[in-house]
Amino acid sequence: MPVKLHHPIRRPSESEFSALTYEVMRCVFDIHNDLGRFFDERIYKRELARRLPGVSLEVPLEITFESFRKAYFIDVLFQNAAPLEFKAVEVITDRHRSQSLNYLLLADLPHGKLVNLRPEQVEHEFINAPLRTFERQQFDVVARDWQDNGTIKLREWFTAFLRDLGTCLDVTLYEEALAHCIGGPANVEQEIEVVSEGVVLGTQKFRLLQPAVAFKVTTLADNLEAFAAHARRLLAHTRLEAIQWVNVGRHRVTFTTIRK
Repeated sequence: MPVKLHHPIRRPSESEFSALTYEVMRCVFDIHNDLGRFFDERIYKRELARRLPGVSLEVPLEITFESFRKAYFIDVLFQNAAPLEFKAVEVITDRHRSQSLNYLLLADLPHGKLVNLRPEQVEHEFINAPLRTFERQQFDVVARDWQDNGTIKLREWFTAFLRDLGTCLDVTLYEEALAHCIGGPANVEQEIEVVSEGVVLGTQKFRLLQPAVAFKVTTLADNLEAFAAHARRLLAHTRLEAIQWVNVGRHRVTFTTIRK
């Protein structure tokens, strides 16, 4: 299995999930009233576990594919069925929502909750994952504009990785997996000069497949043409000759070579 669970996790019904999170949130509100809003999230989680039986903290989700390994941790799992992600930030952002959704998809859970204890009043949102793992493993592969240049192994490896783990996951996971396939971040990341009209503006770090070929992974649902246009502008101001671009959409994974 691509995702190893080292703790029992079960899929609750919608009504059970609502009942479980109601019980958790009642305790969270009490904790917020007692402790205030200025502690780190780990303090609130530990206090929740102290007060409420059935709370497990930092539940691991281990991803394995061939030699690639990565671990994620669900902040709070109640009664082995209700996952909650705790934050202590000024405001909940889309990045936090994406993180919570990523955990739900990996654990094949339908619902979760995002909780922020920094504001004057506790913020909380439901996060829903409508897709099962087997649904995310079904997609088409398009590589009409991909110039292999010795990278066909990478394309095949990453396609197999997606068939195992599925689409719709966090883009950082996909980028780390590809970097691992090539040899790891230490071997692929390199500073490249950025030049405008002959003037060096500085350097920027890129992940390289070859000395003058970078790679990029995105999870765009639309505006692919705009991304390609900006990528060509980037190429015009560096010594890079091409970008091997993989876009992981829900139903379609596209492999594209963008050249100067």
